[in-house]
Parts: sequence; structure tokens; C-alpha cells
Amino acid sequence: MFLEKIDTPGDLKSLNINELKELAKEMRRYLLSVLSEHPGHFAPNLGTVELAIALHYIFDTPRDQVIWDIGHQAYPHKLLTGRRDAFPTLRQYGGISGFLSRAESEYDVFGAGHSSTSLAAALGVATARDYNNEDYKVVAVIGDGGLTGGMAFEGLNTAGDFKKDMLVILNDNQMSISQTVGAFSKYLNRLLTNPTYNALRSSAKEMVKRIAPDVKPVAKRIEAALKPGTLFEEFGFRYFGPLDGNDLEALLPVLEGVRLLHQPILLHVVTQKGKGYPPAETDSETFYSVSGKFDLETGKSLVPKSSLPTYTHVFSSTLIELAKQDSRIIAITAAMPNGTGLDKFQEVFPNRFFDVGLAEQCAVTFAAGLATQGVKPVAAIYSTFLQRGYDQLVHDICIQNLPVTFVLDRAGLVGADGPTHHGVFDFAYLRSLPNMVVMAPKDEDELQHMVKTAVEYEKGPIALRYPRGTGLGVPMARQFQSLPVGKGEVLCNGDDLLILAIGNRVQPALDAAEILADSGVSATVVNARFVKPLDDQLILPLAAQIGKVITVEDGVLMGGFGSAALEMFTDSGLTDVQVKRLGIPDQFIEHGDVKTLYEHCNLDAEAIVREGLKFANEQVCQ
Repeated sequence: MFLEKIDTPGDLKSLNINELKELAKEMRRYLLSVLSEHPGHFAPNLGTVELAIALHYIFDTPRDQVIWDIGHQAYPHKLLTGRRDAFPTLRQYGGISGFLSRAESEYDVFGAGHSSTSLAAALGVATARDYNNEDYKVVAVIGDGGLTGGMAFEGLNTAGDFKKDMLVILNDNQMSISQTVGAFSKYLNRLLTNPTYNALRSSAKEMVKRIAPDVKPVAKRIEAALKPGTLFEEFGFRYFGPLDGNDLEALLPVLEGVRLLHQPILLHVVTQKGKGYPPAETDSETFYSVSGKFDLETGKSLVPKSSLPTYTHVFSSTLIELAKQDSRIIAITAAMPNGTGLDKFQEVFPNRFFDVGLAEQCAVTFAAGLATQGVKPVAAIYSTFLQRGYDQLVHDICIQNLPVTFVLDRAGLVGADGPTHHGVFDFAYLRSLPNMVVMAPKDEDELQHMVKTAVEYEKGPIALRYPRGTGLGVPMARQFQSLPVGKGEVLCNGDDLLILAIGNRVQPALDAAEILADSGVSATVVNARFVKPLDDQLILPLAAQIGKVITVEDGVLMGGFGSAALEMFTDSGLTDVQVKRLGIPDQFIEHGDVKTLYEHCNLDAEAIVREGLKFANEQVCQ
């Protein structure tokens, strides 16, 4: 057993090539054993085992700085950098992160949960190295999917111009989360298949000449595979590859060779997602990330399938039905057709579906352009990823007041993906924008009505957001109804408290009202529906009458739904109302199961009850 003896990358140095190959097998077995019991990103990590071994074997980490893009391919890196024994706690509350985390390890040079950041970060590290007159290597590892993001090209452009000594490793597996799309993906495919690229450049030969004599036979095999990448060379990089990224005998001498060069280098390696596990090799899209226990022999999930529809499914099916009635509806996603449910829309309307790749900025402005021509663009983007298109929301959408629908999946606390993926900032960053309408459904039935409301709203941009996972199991209306914009609803009446709730915190508020009633405290619960505009005609009279208000949201407190309520009370002169806001505190929330995280943030029914009883006691004392 070799893996159990690897506590730091330095422990790799004593292993020979055959022992490193055996280590790779052990790492895959360990990844399979843990991830079949504890969910996490799966297929990408099986593909980067040899790459992680080779990087830590050739480079002197952590002195040499290796920066992984996104982090969903860095589990092997974690195993080699002191986190082997903690690995079964992956993505669990109090355990290690599923992404890179500077707080977790000195080997995690740059934290990442979103794509396309590694090149700019590596350029910054390399520039600081030179400014400080230090001497170490800087390596960025980025996937072909990550290179569909505009920020990656900005990093390439600047790094080539600065001519910094840095190595970019393009891990090409033809997949991001779904199939990689775009012209750049087609270009990489041509590098792999077009025989006109087979001629070797002299620089490739020079690199091979530096390789030690005892591995020259291997080097000759590698030499035959080295092909020029014209595009990268135009960016100022010396290009080597494509190379089999799952072949240690090919990887090690090439990495040793490029380590001796002192200029921008791009090494193109090809890896196989799901390598070593047949079900994932044949279906890497399904096995991109596993959500629960599964049988290793068959690859079949051991988690009972819920009979409840997911919010994502309800959105998708609703949009399809609406699109059948309105040919102007066009769907847009940023590399997340499966995650947003738009893959189903694509099946029905292939000519009305557009995937721009991991390029949220492009998605937003693309939707803006569509809207100027009278169509109805619906951009479905995870809440946390829409943050990357904020400038475009301001300048291209809201200033021009264009009627674009934004559908934000994975809103609120999303669980094991942690702080980079929690969709808790959307209320705050959207409601501050003039012309924007923002709403959130209390359940899956209300979601379908909000989708209809959004696509029929033509006065300007409108956004709706909903959580990850299954709905509540409420009855579903057969006919979609358009909701009056800016109008909430009273769900139950009481005289002691006014609970204003939004989105998936409405049901906990109702549950809390029932518990409070058993303690002699009666509460009015309002489903606000809209964060902007708020229903002042409904809320203000109730607040003035009751005098004690609790706001509940699964977004950040600073600038969110509760802040909007306070602003409304102040602007209307209603200053004698007592208000307690419940929401996400001013901190980044770690990873863990959603139930635990909502308890931690005091956002479950029990927390609402506690605050309600405090208000009631204050009332009695007076």
C-alpha cells in the first residue's frame, strides 16, 4: 500500500514509475470507496489522478505554486497533500471542502469554486514572485470547459503580453459539467484529430532534448504526439501537446522538460473523465457529481427516488408549456443545461435553446440583444453564477430597461457545495437595481405561476429565484395564472405578531405560527412573493396594527428582504414598529447538509418560534 504512506508530496519523490502507477490505482480505489458513500464531484477527479501525481512529483510544492481551476478536479490533489484521512468528511458540516480552500491547506494556493479564474490568479502569483525577487514555478491547471469563460481568455491575453515564467496545463476532457460547447471546443477537437497539425515545432524538439537519457525512448514516443497550437502561440505561449494526461510515463518527462523553461508555456493534456470506473467512463455527464450513495458494482443510486417534483423540473416543464403557446420565448443557459432543466427544453425546441458555455457575462448581454428584437429571452443561471454577470445586469439590462427574464436556480443555502455556491446574495444584488422586479415562490405550485408572470411581463427585466431540491408536495394547478406584480398574500391571521416571509422560508414561518399558537401567541403570516416591489398596501396597515414584525429570508440580511421592509417602514413614516430580521448573517456559510445549515443560521421554524416568544414576552412585560 502506497497511498497510506503519502502524507505530503515529498513522500512521492522516493517512488519509482511502477510504484507511482500502483499509487494511481490505489487513489482511484480510495476515491471510489469514499465517493460511493459520501456525495461529491466524481468523474472529473477520476480523470486527474495521474496529473496530480505528476505535478506533485515534478514540482516542489508548496514552494512551487500549483493553482487548480474550479477545484472539482482536485480531489487527488487533496489526497496527496495531507487530507487523505479527513477525506471521508468531504463536503460534510465541519469536514473538508469539496473545492480549494486557502484556510484548509497551504497547498491550496488559490480558493476556487467558479471556473476560469486560475490563469489570472497564476499570473498574479508569478508577477508577485518576480516583484519580490523570488524563484519558484507557477502552474495553473484549467479544464477545456473553463476556457469557455471570457476571464480565462483575458488571463491568456495578459499572461502572454507580460511574458511571465508560468505553466498553464490545459486539462482537456471534452466536458465541463455538460458537453463543452463553443468554437474553442471545436478548435481543441481539431488539434486532436486533424493530421495537418502533426508536424513538430523546433521548440518541442528542444524541450525533448533536455530530457534525461534514461527516459529518451519514452520521450521519442511523446515527441510523435506533440502538435502545435497556433492560437495559443498567438497569445504568446509556447504550446506542447496534446499529451495523454493519464499516462505517467508520458507526463513525467514532459513536465520535467517544461519545468526548465522560463516563459509562458501551455501544455495540452487529454484526460478521461471517470477513468477506471466503467459506468463513469461511459456516462461522465451523469457521474460528473454524485448526490448520494450508489452501488459500486452497478453504478446505480442507493438513494430512494423522491416522488416529489424538483423546483428545477417544475420550472422546465412550465417553460416548455408556455413556449408551446408563445413562439417568442427563447431559453439561454451558461453551460448548465442539465442543472437548470433546460436540456428538456432543448429536446422540444432545439432551435430556441442557446448554451453560451461558462460565460455568464455573455449570457446576460446575449439576452439583452435578443430582447431588443422583440423576442422573450429566459436566462436560467444559478444564483451564485449570475453574480459574474452583474455589470451586464446593470449596464446592458437595467439601464436599457429590457424585458429579460432571469431564472435563478440554487437560490438560498445549497448544502455541500459551500460558500462559493450558496445563492444568498441575489435579493441584495438584484433589488438595488432600478427597473428590476424580484420574486420568489413559496412552493412549487407558485413557481409555475411566477414563470408565467415573468414571461408575460414586458415592462422591463424580472427575476425569480428558487431553491435546490424537491418541492413541498403541494397540489399543482392545471392552469397557470399570472400573478399581480408586487402583490403578496395573507396566509393566516393573528394579533400578536406579523411574520413577513419570502420564498422557501414561508413554510417554516407557517409551521412556527402553529407552534406559537399552542403557546398562546397568534401570528399573521404574509407570503410577500415579491422582494421588489414590496406590497406596501398590504404590509403597512398590518405592521401599524400589530406593531411587531419578524422578517424571514434565505438571503443575506445586509440589503436583503428584511432591509427592504425596514426601508419601507421608514419611508412611510412608520417608525414605531419593532422589527426582527432573520436571514443569513454577515459571514460566509460553510458546507454541510441544508437542514443543519438552516439551523445554524437560525432560519428554521424553531428559530422563528424563539423570536416570536421573545416578542410576546416583551409585550406581556409592558
